[in-house]
Amino acid sequence: MSGRILALNTGSTSTKIGYYDSGRKILEHNIFHSLEDLSGFDSVMDQDAMRLNSVTEFLVSQGIRLADIDIVMARSGLVTPVETGVYELTEPLKAALRECAEGVHACNLCGLIASEIAGRVNGERSRCGMEGVCKAYMADPPMADEMLPEARIGGLPEFPRRALCHALNSRAVVRHYARDKGVSPDDVTVIVAHIGGGTSVTLHRDGRIIDTNDALGGDGPLSTERAGTVPAFPLVEMCFSGRYTKEEIKRKLVGKGGAVAYFGTNDFRRVVEMADEGDSRAGLFIEGFCLSVAKYIASLATVVCGKVDAVILTGGIAWNSGLMRKIADRVSFIAPVEVFPGGNEMDSLAENGYAVLSGEIQVKSYCRKRS
Repeated sequence: MSGRILALNTGSTSTKIGYYDSGRKILEHNIFHSLEDLSGFDSVMDQDAMRLNSVTEFLVSQGIRLADIDIVMARSGLVTPVETGVYELTEPLKAALRECAEGVHACNLCGLIASEIAGRVNGERSRCGMEGVCKAYMADPPMADEMLPEARIGGLPEFPRRALCHALNSRAVVRHYARDKGVSPDDVTVIVAHIGGGTSVTLHRDGRIIDTNDALGGDGPLSTERAGTVPAFPLVEMCFSGRYTKEEIKRKLVGKGGAVAYFGTNDFRRVVEMADEGDSRAGLFIEGFCLSVAKYIASLATVVCGKVDAVILTGGIAWNSGLMRKIADRVSFIAPVEVFPGGNEMDSLAENGYAVLSGEIQVKSYCRKRS
């Protein structure tokens, strides 16, 4: 693999940078943005210049010339449902990221910053008389929508099911699994559970995500910070109780649900410690947590009539082998269980970038879907 790739991943309080040369990771660094740094901005979307400067200043401090960067790969933002794959950051796509029609999130900044850096790279190359054009791309949007038509049907016409998942990492671990087996990702049927602050469970067949949950919209397993699917009638009563605002209800479902609601922490390691110290409430929560993930894995197996090649467990919580065994014990009757801990987003971005540089994949163009 030839070429130099800059990978970017913007989170709520951090900007992660990865730099790769000829397929080798040269560095990975996480720039943390303090509350003081962020307090002067009314919206996360106003932080673009500050984060852009922090990235370029770090690159300079590491002796990395902008002109040497061949491609910039960005974490995808929340855009109108599209297919999985790699998208060039064109003006329509950048406009969709700025618009935030599908939600305001720090990930929407990433493509905008990547595009600006690519522009600066080309400016430097022009001044140095260097050939070649640096472009910016984003890979596997979280709202990638390849769901089967029947999987979109909800209990009310007003509430169709929608996809919002950890597409970038989920597709990366499917590729990893397929390489290990010596087959193409298009030739396997795999269920992937990405287990972290939020949990998404995706069903992959023929290289597409044909069913999943809305991991940011109150659907699926409970997780560290999210309530997952909750009983509808009690939720309605809470909404009309007069005790909470609309935003407070949303925060209960996403951000203050799951372990945060039960124990006041979004560090699942602390919940495990509490259980190990004899806290029966924490122990019971962990059992329920694992059962919740296992139930959703099992439900997706029905979509393909149980014809599943593997179940893959991934995400930050997958580092805990004890928890993974609890889940595996419940779902191993479906298919062999593989564990790929961590997020692997940066390496996945780089992998997609090298596939672009080598011409192995066809870059897609974003087109807004009209209702």
